[in-house]
Order: sequence, then C-alpha cells, then structure tokens
Amino acid sequence: MRNLVRILALIAAFLLIWLYFDSTGEEQEILIHEENTEPEKKQALEDSDETNSGMEMPETGLAALIGKSQQELIELYGEPQRVDPSLYDYEWWIYAINDHNYMQVGMEDEQAVTVFATGSETDVEPFKIGQAASELYASVFADTNVNIEYDNSSYRFELSEEDLNTRPIIRLGDVFALLYIDKFTGTLSSVRFVNTETLLKLRPYEMVYRGELLEAGTEAEDNDQVNRGKELQILDITNVIRVRHGMEPLEWDDQTAAVALGHSIDMFETEVFSHTSERYGELSDRLEAEEVTYLSAGENIAANYIDAPAVVEGWLNSKGHRESLLNDKFTHLGVGVYEKHYTQNFIEKWQE
Repeated sequence: MRNLVRILALIAAFLLIWLYFDSTGEEQEILIHEENTEPEKKQALEDSDETNSGMEMPETGLAALIGKSQQELIELYGEPQRVDPSLYDYEWWIYAINDHNYMQVGMEDEQAVTVFATGSETDVEPFKIGQAASELYASVFADTNVNIEYDNSSYRFELSEEDLNTRPIIRLGDVFALLYIDKFTGTLSSVRFVNTETLLKLRPYEMVYRGELLEAGTEAEDNDQVNRGKELQILDITNVIRVRHGMEPLEWDDQTAAVALGHSIDMFETEVFSHTSERYGELSDRLEAEEVTYLSAGENIAANYIDAPAVVEGWLNSKGHRESLLNDKFTHLGVGVYEKHYTQNFIEKWQE
C-alpha cells in the first residue's frame, strides 16, 4: 500500500511538471540583448555640450566610493566576501551584506571605478531603492542622447525609448548613474555608478563616436573564473529581488547548475537560442539526464548582456522570466554562463 501511494505521488509530481512547462514555455520573450555591438565611427560628430543633469556628486553613499582607494574601501566595509574577475579591466569586490543590502564594487588598479547596488538598505544617494519612477523623472533630467568628451575624443550614447523608460542614465558631476527601473512596479530596482572611462568600455547603449574607441585593455586570464563569478552574482541578486517581493531566497544546487551550464554551452555551440535543445531536449529531459529530482522547474535564458546585474534586471522586466524568478514554489537555483549566454534553472526540490 505504501508503495502504491508513493507511485501515485510520483505520477502527480510528473503531471505537475508537465503542466508547468506547457503553460509557461511560450510566455517568455526572447532576451538577446544588443549592447556592446560595434559602435559607429563618424568623421563628423555634431558639436554639442556634454550632458549635464544638473545634479551634483553626493558626498556620502555608494556613489562617493567612485575614485576611492582599495584601502579606503576596506576601512569602510572590510574585506569582501569574494573577489570575482570581469572582462572590463576591473575586479568585482562582492559585499553581500544581507538580503536587503548588496553591492559589487569594481576595483581597477586599486581604485573603485564602478559600483552596482541593490536592496532596500543600500545607500544610493541621491536616489533610493524602491523610489517611484515618476518621482525620479520629476527630479532629474534624463536625455535620449548622452554626450561625453574624453581624452580628445567625442562619444554619444543614444538611448531608445525603452532604455529611457527602464534604464536611464544620469550624470552626477564626474560620475554616471545607470538607473534600473522595475517597469512592473514602477520603482527603482538597482543602481550602477560608474566613472567615465569605465562607462565607455562597457558601452551599455548604442554609441557613435569621433576619435579613438576606448577598449578594455586585457580580458581576464581565465574566462571560466569570470563565468563562475557571474553565476554566483546572479544567485545573489536574484535572492535580493525575491526577498524584496516577500519570498524566500533560493539555495544553490550543483546538479541543476550543471544542467544550466550545459544548456548555455549548447546554445552557443549550435547558435540556437531556445529552451529546446536539438541534442539534449527540453528542460525536463536535461534535468532527468543529470538525475535531478524535483517537483516543478522553470528556466530563464538570455544572451549578450554585459554582466550579471544587467541580465538579472533584464529578466525582471520580462513577464515570463519574471514569473520564474519570483515563483514562490521554487527552492533551489542553478546558473550556467558561457560566452555571454546565460541560463537560470529553478527547481522545487523533491523532498524524500
């Protein structure tokens, strides 16, 4: 009798899994980002003043970290929990203080050049996480064209309407603030502060220029280490967002992460961006092959985002991906990153 009950429970679980994949798979839009495409060089770039929001650089808060030394950072926040390499000349110092206070500080030549921050307790003055977008737009000027003069060259970032609505850029003296807006709640989700040189290397928007194109000097020696860092950052940021919405954080699962990495590699090698692999099948097939036991599962995929913060905010602003990210049934997460192909696999763990 006990075996019969167990068999019926397994059948119900597999039926639930089938229903989940069938009902959510078609809702997700394709997230292949166009950032970091080759900028257009123009012999003549019409003269225009540098963009000025009218806001000054704050003297306190995380924006004020830009330009500070490694020693000053340690004195303020202590040693980081870990240090992750990047592809943009800096290393990410990770401060996952708690589920309401998370920041990544980009350190290049022992100096802070960028900061990403999210969580209700982070000090992102003159802004505030959770602040209404309508309040932000009423207090600052966000332009579709951002003009920059740097080292005898001219650059112009050209923001689309979607950029302006979901990730406008604001100048604060010599520092820029990229504001990630949650379009479903109409509030500020996270902020990235960055100096001019690093912004020109990241190229988070379409760009035209006159003069010399600024490139990241050397890529990290071990691209695998960059990808492993991105995977952990995606877990960290995902959990801050889930807690913000009243949900439990997810635990890391190695087996599920192996499935996610395999799918990112497969998408890159086959040049097929899809939840269905011609070689390895649907998510349920891939989880079964790795002997992952679960009750329900979901998957987010994306490509070409510059880093972990950008891709998580992209998922958050896409209805189908958001539903997976904020599904309160899921208990564990595995992430796989390969050549800017990103896969998040969520599972509700089967409990014996």
